[in-house]
Amino acid sequence: MWIDRHVEPLLLQRARTRPVVIVTGARQTGKTSLMLQLFPDHAFVTLDLPSEADQAETDPGSFLARHPPPVLIDEVQYAPGLFRHLKTVVDRDRRPGAFLLAGSQPMTLMRSVSESLAGRADIVELEPLSFAEARAARPGLTPEDFLVRGGFPELHADPAIDARGYLQSYLATYLERDVRQMLNVASLRDYERFLRVAALRSAQLLNRADLARDVGISGSTAAAWLSVLEASHQLALLEPWYGNPTRSLVKRPKLYVRETGLAAFLCGVHTVAALRSSPLAGPLWETLVCAEFRRTQLNRRGGWDLHFWNDRSREADFLLHRGGTFRLADAKWTEQPRQRDADALRKVAGVLPGPVEEMSIVCRAAHPYPLGEGVDALPVGAIASLSA
Repeated sequence: MWIDRHVEPLLLQRARTRPVVIVTGARQTGKTSLMLQLFPDHAFVTLDLPSEADQAETDPGSFLARHPPPVLIDEVQYAPGLFRHLKTVVDRDRRPGAFLLAGSQPMTLMRSVSESLAGRADIVELEPLSFAEARAARPGLTPEDFLVRGGFPELHADPAIDARGYLQSYLATYLERDVRQMLNVASLRDYERFLRVAALRSAQLLNRADLARDVGISGSTAAAWLSVLEASHQLALLEPWYGNPTRSLVKRPKLYVRETGLAAFLCGVHTVAALRSSPLAGPLWETLVCAEFRRTQLNRRGGWDLHFWNDRSREADFLLHRGGTFRLADAKWTEQPRQRDADALRKVAGVLPGPVEEMSIVCRAAHPYPLGEGVDALPVGAIASLSA
């Protein structure tokens, strides 16, 4: 079953205007399937095949002679030498959409792009499914079901797949294929423990020293592993917003696991019943809300900068800023937010240096409804309207 993606118009527009379009993102987010669906007339080759990767790396001229444009090249990070040759080819012929590239190891991929294709390529990042995308394919899906199952497209194209087994295999593949290539990790077990400890701290302020201590590694190792987790699309760091550096504001970023199903799995939450009884329900819900905001901005290029606010006495989980105006949101694991939740957002609005267009409590309510004085309760599926 094909599931429509909100990023499709953006990707088609880029392919109409740029000679090289690169789709990147974590494994299993549907990059290859999306490109094949949107560009059926392009030839297709994957560098997952060692013979193809070897020729693309060592003899890129012959490789492109065998696979002339328009062509879709998958797992392109396995042949960084191809990028230098692509630069020469593209400079001779800048036909839009000639080369569509996909890759799942962003560190290697982005290094090659910056060195060889700067100014010639457009990059589109593909996240897992949003709740709205998944629910369009499965109308009975609830936010709780989605949070636990996650947004990998295959899990919703075939609901019979066991999510727990799928996520276990996903984690093993990530560790064995990506981590081994990106880091000289002596113990994958320690790295997996680090990832699980980070998941338990999702939606919290980042404390690198605590992470290092809990896993038994050095601070420098923790910093390096965090960088890899961020670059490989497993973690996201949300920075605080502050217009006046002299204010007593929190300066540390907040840490989020990017894929909520994986976050729940790493935290040992495998069912909706376990989620509802877990002390981690609130942080996991905030992790889902953060992912929804991030996907909306990536898919639609909404132009809002996403941050959070915390000045030790006032806090907003999410602050969107654009052109001197603001929107505020909090994530609450409840169906009926309280007035004091709305009051907390109003306090933040009162100290911001510009107009606040909207304030919302993103919760498990079935439908939006007003909480009074400019604050609304908002279902997670309506986030796209808040950040459009």
